Amino acid sequence: MACAPQVPAQHDGQDDREQTDQGVGHAGSLPHLRAEVISVLPHDRSSFTQGLELAAGTLYEGTGMHGSSLLRATDLATGEVRREARLPAELFGEGITVTGDRIWQLTWQEGVALERDRVTLDELRRVEYSGEGWGLCFDGVRLVMSDGSDRLTFRDPATFAPIGGVDVRRGGSAAEELNELECVGDQVWANVWGSDEILRIDPATGQVTAVVDASGLLSAWERAGTDVLNGIAAVPGTDEFLLTGKYWPTIFRVRFVPA
Repeated sequence: MACAPQVPAQHDGQDDREQTDQGVGHAGSLPHLRAEVISVLPHDRSSFTQGLELAAGTLYEGTGMHGSSLLRATDLATGEVRREARLPAELFGEGITVTGDRIWQLTWQEGVALERDRVTLDELRRVEYSGEGWGLCFDGVRLVMSDGSDRLTFRDPATFAPIGGVDVRRGGSAAEELNELECVGDQVWANVWGSDEILRIDPATGQVTAVVDASGLLSAWERAGTDVLNGIAAVPGTDEFLLTGKYWPTIFRVRFVPA
């Protein structure tokens, strides 16, 4: 989500999770995972991170806020910024995803998606859509988009036209505040805005199939001046992910393991 910086929401603990996670089909309670840190990378602390994706060794990051939204391509190994494209001041950048030689970038409330050249980051065209734009990922066939509700919308990667969607359920309850997305295989991973949770979602059914507790990544002194967890990128060819947040000083390379 974009909006003004927020303090991460506090949760009441395991009791609430247990009540919410019961009754997912025949599976009972959901698997709970944690983020096991493998390594730590630097991150531009001025970045209000909205989207994160790793492709062919290049880390693409989309950021928000009017007047400072951008799309940046960084060499993951060296941290060198290869390219950077700033959005016009009237646009508030949101989620991004790579589709072949293109990158799609959402805007929050302006109702336009920007298609960019993956190499140059130059804007090629704009496509209008209804509602807000939050998160975006590409499953190899279709785009998956979130708007802050419990709804995931599927879109054609060439035209950006809607081609379906699914309501996401965590047990018997709506899984709302779905934010930054990452498509991995036949699953979608989603940051839950205002929390330290990441949900694994089956887009075929809309059911949440696992919950990741990503709390505690930043120390107390690192947390000062930061905002919420937001930014998840799969590391191709591994079971690892990159995680960061808005105004975070670091990117964490992690593996999701049983809690």
